[in-house]
Amino acid sequence: MSPSDPPSNPYESLGVRRRINAAGALTRLGGAVMAPEVMAAMAAASRASVDIGELQDAASSRIAEATGAEAGLVTTGAAAALTLAAAASIARWDVAKMAALPHADAFPRDILIPRTHRTGYAHALAASGARLVDIGHNDRGTGAGVRGLEAWEIETALTPSVVAMVFSVNATSIVDLPTAMAVCRANGVPLIVDAAAQLPPKENLRRFISMGVDLVAFSGGKALGGPQASGILAGRRDLVASALLQQLDMDVAPETWVPPKMVDRANLRGVPHHGIGRGFKAGKEEIVGLLTALDRFVKADDAANNAALEARLKAIAAALDGLDIKLVPARQTGRVPVLEIAVSDALAMSARLQRNDPPVHLSERHAARGVLTLDPQVLLPEHDAPLAAAIRAAL
Repeated sequence: MSPSDPPSNPYESLGVRRRINAAGALTRLGGAVMAPEVMAAMAAASRASVDIGELQDAASSRIAEATGAEAGLVTTGAAAALTLAAAASIARWDVAKMAALPHADAFPRDILIPRTHRTGYAHALAASGARLVDIGHNDRGTGAGVRGLEAWEIETALTPSVVAMVFSVNATSIVDLPTAMAVCRANGVPLIVDAAAQLPPKENLRRFISMGVDLVAFSGGKALGGPQASGILAGRRDLVASALLQQLDMDVAPETWVPPKMVDRANLRGVPHHGIGRGFKAGKEEIVGLLTALDRFVKADDAANNAALEARLKAIAAALDGLDIKLVPARQTGRVPVLEIAVSDALAMSARLQRNDPPVHLSERHAARGVLTLDPQVLLPEHDAPLAAAIRAAL
């Protein structure tokens, strides 16, 4: 191997163990396994200097084409997209507000959030300086009743200090999205949708924008198959442009600065300084890699991919004959087919698997009901047999 050749296993030289990942495209496990063409595009991108604003303009066109949005931005993950979305909703074109964030006590900064959507991921919104205002009840979520989010609950909370509403969409919550969208649209309040893990199916790339939401955030390093540190913020041009201005390197001379095309300089009373998103800078490699992955994802055959995954899961289930296993098809999960394995102590079983050599990871999402989920989204085919053997040994 020549000095310029990449090592076949860079982790070995670092003393880091490679793992069998049947838990899904989780950030803590490195997200997606990128396709060779994505890696090749990133390597090629690294060999040149470009204007990042110009590159983000080009990315905006590609993202708009794929999502149906007015504009798009490559971010450093869905969480960064949410922080930037909140910052854009607060600051809009106001450079003084951009300079002040996250210290926003002096101007409107409230973002409405349904109680059932207040998770640890909401911290990304608050990091902008936004104040999160809980609305609605949790009757449906706790099983105490059948009612979800209602229009009057949103309308009652609308005050002059409200700059946006956020909605974390999934297969359960989406029934309330039209209500949120209608109220926000009628009152001129931007609606931000967190759809970080709502791919596949690929139809969701366009679904939320077509429903009328103002901004939507997707993860780039999960189902899209892009770099782990990538994401998408798509939606209204003015809000995406504000997010871009708060992400870019703005150590520029005002006299020579050429703004990205999506930014109308006439809306600015000056040139912004570094914004709150400066630490979320997306490199040329991540931008090009994400766009390459997005193109692959749009062109992929979801039905064929799911059929192939289901065939692999059936083979793994056959190797685990005698265990309490259920195959859940993609049409039921809304993403990809999975295996649900019922065990007496799910977390203890998961801990044993992670002590394996190599460590094995199953999803613990349903561990509270005694189920470990085998999610094949990023499971390498060569790991199918070792995975089945490790599960048998752990039991």
